[in-house]
Amino acid sequence: MIMDIKLGFIGCGNMATAIINGAVSSGFIAGENIFVFDIDSEKTDFLREKYGLNVCNSAESVAENTEATVLAVKPQIFSTVLPQIKDTVAEKGTAIISIGAGKTLNFIGSFLDDGAKIVRVMPNINAKVGAAMSGVCRNKNVSDGLCEFTKDLCRSFGDVIEIEEDMFPLFSVIAGCSPAYAFMFIDSMAREAVKNGMNKKDALKICAQAVLGSAKTVLEDKDANAWALINSVCSPGGTTIEGIAVLEKEGFDETVMNAVKASLEKDKRL
Repeated sequence: MIMDIKLGFIGCGNMATAIINGAVSSGFIAGENIFVFDIDSEKTDFLREKYGLNVCNSAESVAENTEATVLAVKPQIFSTVLPQIKDTVAEKGTAIISIGAGKTLNFIGSFLDDGAKIVRVMPNINAKVGAAMSGVCRNKNVSDGLCEFTKDLCRSFGDVIEIEEDMFPLFSVIAGCSPAYAFMFIDSMAREAVKNGMNKKDALKICAQAVLGSAKTVLEDKDANAWALINSVCSPGGTTIEGIAVLEKEGFDETVMNAVKASLEKDKRL
């Protein structure tokens, strides 16, 4: 069902574009119900031509014309943009949906009135192919209905989970950083295939599809037991257990866990 709500975007970079593409392409919202602003008119002109949305001449105009506005500018300019829309948000009751990394509900709220409705969303890079994993949290002013709308928006370009805000740093690592780990894993397998005579394009396709299918299998496993799945692939005396033994000997598990730990510690220092 297409939502009737008017949705805005302040900032039209890669992530905002991916969200708009998912929302419109999935039929979640019509382009005519989307209002956007970006200082780069080429970006907004492209979106208008592709999705038939409305281009505004200011951030304030976006907030004025919408019931929920996605704040999709770089986090370092939140402190510039939020004061510009403060009065309009208070007057219209426009909800703010932030996709800015590292900017807390309290930080965003400090630039707005006490009654401001604020939702934080953290999508990952896979939004551009409609397969993001997003985390959502909200402040006390956000109704269940508004939160569910936000989660449905996220579902239009992937999947979503509502979590407590204090889990956002960890979420940003296991959902935000992990695609890079997965890309590295896929490329490493493909490079070894190339060493053994396969062309890189075919090797990447095979490895990527294998990882995609493995992820789907984990998600659809009612017991969500990854080790049981590993055991199911390992035939006695077979090729898979030989490779698993090497991964364990070389510290695969510990290396991955240390990567997560390092990324999390870096997030805490930012």
